[in-house]
Formats: sequence, structure tokens, C-alpha cells
Amino acid sequence: MNSKPQIIQPDEHWDLIIEPKAHLFDLDLKDLWRYRDLLWLFVKRDFTAQYKQTVLGPLWHFIQPIFTTLMFLFLFGRIANIPTDGLHPVLFYMSGITLWNYFSSCLNATSSTFVNNATIFGKVYFPRLIIPLSAVMSNLVKFGIQFLLLLAAMGWYGFRDHAFHIGIAWLLIPVLVVMMAGLGLGAGIIISSLTTKYRDFTVLIAFAVQLLMYATPIAYPLSFLKGKSYAAWVAWNPLTPIVEAFRYALFGTGTVNTTSLLYSGGVIVIFLFMGILLFSKVERTFMDTV
Repeated sequence: MNSKPQIIQPDEHWDLIIEPKAHLFDLDLKDLWRYRDLLWLFVKRDFTAQYKQTVLGPLWHFIQPIFTTLMFLFLFGRIANIPTDGLHPVLFYMSGITLWNYFSSCLNATSSTFVNNATIFGKVYFPRLIIPLSAVMSNLVKFGIQFLLLLAAMGWYGFRDHAFHIGIAWLLIPVLVVMMAGLGLGAGIIISSLTTKYRDFTVLIAFAVQLLMYATPIAYPLSFLKGKSYAAWVAWNPLTPIVEAFRYALFGTGTVNTTSLLYSGGVIVIFLFMGILLFSKVERTFMDTV
């Protein structure tokens, strides 16, 4: 009687086990570090995709702030005649526009995370937070390009007027940029989580960002609002202390209110905490609604 040979199965070894999240606070943020190579790939993808099939490529990052500055010079400088705290109008407007562009780019990019990447999310596993984080990091390159343009303008007017301001306050700039990134990321992933169910939020976001810019001292100094009834609303805007501190660090104009910066930092922490929790909750079932 012939017996079939016994096949011995080798012991299977799994280096990754994907399990459903047990509760809302089961975030497992250490996965972001394990997938850091994928994060850099998405950063490269986001950056190169912006220039694919474009004529001028990265030059658009120079053109956009230049034309916006010219428009502000005409509207707010010539027509409205709004003062700029003794700072040259070009430098005043360009500094605000540079920082604002980074925030708005982060907010717009992260607010459509689930909708724009539904096909990827439905095919392969990876920490979903990598997508909004890659958008924030790729937009940092755009900010760096526009910041170089701002430094060039500062150098031009500094040589012309023999006035330079380089001090220890410049060390505050990276902190302020990180705060802007955190606020854009936190608000963006909250909106992204809501748009999976309520699609009309995507229509409102562009309009809301424009309104928020005029509620932030980008085209006017905070001192211009003294005595006005709506000054308190602008002061409570968490972006306001960051923009004012950014101009102070660059040019030494105005003052840095430590209490206001701490308030902005608290709002950023709340937005990030709420955003990550909501993002974590939505990613479990978003494929059923997107």
C-alpha cells in the first residue's frame, strides 16, 4: 500500500499584522516613522506633480507672490491708503503673503485628503496620516522658494535705504513656520474628515480661506485696527499673533505678544488633537461614503 509523502509546511513568519483599531484613541502614530520612506516618496510626488505639463514650472512660485504684492500695493496702498507701520509696503505685503501662502496651501491640500486619494486608500495599507503630512512637507519647499524671494527684496531695499535688521529674533522664524504648518494640518484634516460625508464643504473651503485672509493682518497691520469695533475678532484669530511675530522677527516692527503666541499654540494643539481623532475615526469607514 502506497502512502503519500508527507509535506511539511515551514513555519510562517509575519513581519506586519494589520488589526482593526480597538478604540478611538488607538492611533498608533509610531507607524508614521516606520513608513518614513513612503512619506518621502509622497513628498516627491506632490512636488513634481505641481509642475508636470507646465511651461514655467517652479517659477510660478515667484510669479504668484509678486503679482499679489502688486495688487495689494494698488488696492490697500494707493486706494485704501492703509499704513504699514513704517515698513516699506513691498516688504510688508510680501512678508504677509509668503507666510499666508504656506498656511493656505497646507489647508487646501490636506482638506481633500480622503476624496483625492480614495483609490489609493482602497488598494493598499499604509498610515493614512502620511498623505496630509506629505502635503505639508512638500508645500514647505514652495515656502522656501518664496522666502528666498522675500530675502532678495529685503536685500534690495536694505542696500537702497541702508537699513538692515538681523537679530536673534530670526531664530523665532522656524517656530512660527511650524506653528503655521500645525494649524493648517489640524484644520485641514478636520475638514477632510467632514467632506467624506458632506461634499459641499469642498465648495465652501476656498471661499472661507479668502475670508480668513482678510480677517488676518496680511494686508494691514494690527495697529491699524485700534479703536475699531471688530479689532477684537481679528485679535482672537490664532493666525494673527503668528503673522505679527513673523514681521517682528524679520523687520523688528511691532511687538511680540508672548501670551498671544501661547494662545495660538494652544489652539494649534487642540486642532491637531481633534483632527487626528476625527481622522482616525473616519478612516475606518470612509470607503463606504467617498
